[in-house]
Amino acid sequence: MTTIQPQPFAPPLAPIRLRTALARIILEQVLDRVPVDVVLPDGSRLGRSHASGTEPSGIRPVVELRHPTAFFERLARDPKIGIGEGYMDGHWRAAPGTDLADVLLPFAERLTTAVPRPWVALRRIVDRAVPREQRNTLTGSRRNIEAHYDLSNDLFASFLDETLTYSSALFDRTRSLRSQSLEEAQLRKVHAILDEARVTQGTRVLEIGTGWGTLAIEAARRGARVTTLTLSREQAALARQRAEAAGVADAVDIRVEDYREARGRFDAIVSVEMIEAVGEEYWPTYFRALDGLLAQGGTVAIQAILMSHDRYLVTRRSFGWIQKHIFPGGLIPSLQAVSEVTERETELRLTQVHTFGQDYAETLRRWRETFLRAWPLVQRLGFDETFRRKWEFYLAYCEAGFASGYLDVAQLRLERAA
Repeated sequence: MTTIQPQPFAPPLAPIRLRTALARIILEQVLDRVPVDVVLPDGSRLGRSHASGTEPSGIRPVVELRHPTAFFERLARDPKIGIGEGYMDGHWRAAPGTDLADVLLPFAERLTTAVPRPWVALRRIVDRAVPREQRNTLTGSRRNIEAHYDLSNDLFASFLDETLTYSSALFDRTRSLRSQSLEEAQLRKVHAILDEARVTQGTRVLEIGTGWGTLAIEAARRGARVTTLTLSREQAALARQRAEAAGVADAVDIRVEDYREARGRFDAIVSVEMIEAVGEEYWPTYFRALDGLLAQGGTVAIQAILMSHDRYLVTRRSFGWIQKHIFPGGLIPSLQAVSEVTERETELRLTQVHTFGQDYAETLRRWRETFLRAWPLVQRLGFDETFRRKWEFYLAYCEAGFASGYLDVAQLRLERAA
């Protein structure tokens, strides 16, 4: 929006004032299309806030805009990042009785239609390129991973289940969700992807992205020999302890090592929600590495967060709130992008796709509820209220993405072409 220039006689603050006024106008027009009510400090509603329809519950979500001037100024300076940062700073919140994910869901459902078409052209002006320091070079990848996964093992343990699995669970949809614990659903996910990779007694397994070791432990319990790679020293240390406690340490080799540094041949290569951290620039390198490490007749199984190809093309060069505050260097691929890069760069081909995006929405809902309940413990670890709001927004934002279908998650099997 910086193309809006002041006249020569305008005061120095005119550009930001103009952008701030424009940000408010655009949000008011968005609210004409999205069934969410935004209430100002004086009790009035922003704009008309009368978009038709309600949510499935029959109740319209309500937002309290507590500091309108500060919020619109932030939105004017950085439209893509300002909403999340406004929540972090307490400029807005879900009203009492309204869940944050319920606020975000209507926007996610109307992502391509909420902004009136005349304003969509401004995207080229407001989009920011991904900073070069977030490139996933060998050193950049370590820095990006450490920024998230080395926050604190105790932090993650406060809201994850007993398996310490930080990826989508897989629920049994023939049973009620309430009857299934998150631990049970996470183990179902782990064994589903091990099945996709055909991991059995004697299988040589390479895992890219150790997490806290659950998949490696379960593969070892099947009788496999596992080499697992992570860039997080915090994760590696705890994963080693857990493998020892499970009695499988002799079958699990946990390495602090980049996938580009791996050597050997493996019958099965498994990677759960790691491709999102690779970065588009390095997808060819990543898939060529998998191809080169896979033994003849072997199988690759990847769990990947996905978005539609159209949305991927729109977002691939754009710097957003998640990249700035949660996953530096990250990019979510499309299924088409994965297929195209593997066909262009390798002999690997997609042979199986199983999607379960709604299960991720449920997983995130449970994580967020547990995180908020555990906040007193997390706070004692040294994290402040801004961090709490940041992670609450992150988990709710992602939940809305999967619940709306804007995001999906899938287990993908790749094999060499016959």
